[in-house]
Amino acid sequence: MKITARAARVNKGFNMEEAAKLLGITRKTLWNYEMGETSPTLDTVKKMVVLYGVPQEKLIFLPNDNT
Repeated sequence: MKITARAARVNKGFNMEEAAKLLGITRKTLWNYEMGETSPTLDTVKKMVVLYGVPQEKLIFLPNDNT
């Protein structure tokens, strides 16, 4: 089962500001990733995998209503 980046973040209890800080990116950049406006670098994806505890192949970058 796939999970959106936003759902993975929320499931771990992070708000956008906290997650962005831990990932070393801005809140706006994280929002862009979660909304599918831009794509994260591989380095950022790897950080998300660790932070959110979700396998890379299950993490998707689309708005929740497109899953």
